[in-house]
Amino acid sequence: MRQISHQVSGQGSRQVALTAALASALFLFNSGLFAQAPPQQVPPQAPAQEPTTPQRKLNLTVEQRYTIREFIKDVKSEPASTPAPAVGDAIPQDVRPQPMPDAVAQKVPQVKTHKFFIAKDEIVIVDPKDNTVTELIKIEN
Repeated sequence: MRQISHQVSGQGSRQVALTAALASALFLFNSGLFAQAPPQQVPPQAPAQEPTTPQRKLNLTVEQRYTIREFIKDVKSEPASTPAPAVGDAIPQDVRPQPMPDAVAQKVPQVKTHKFFIAKDEIVIVDPKDNTVTELIKIEN
């Protein structure tokens, strides 16, 4: 009988030790979870906004702009009565742009297919595909 109670009490102490070990493991595991910082929430970003000043589509150099100005300022054309639209804007429907002069097309090939008109004190270069302004060049610097 003594041997049986010793075996039972031995098994009981093992169960207690096993239970204690499991409880400790669970405690450590759970405390580790609570100790971790919550995942950082990245706030949604607003879509990128367009720049406030439109970009020129042609990227002409100063020298090319000068060449265009020198050839076009002497072209006989009636200046448009309205101010020049901004780069990227459609031209007014009542404005009829002219083909680019051959001399300009030879010196500045980027504008070969473009058209132009003069609005007040600016040369307005127009993309003929969609009649939008691609460049503005001041007549007088």
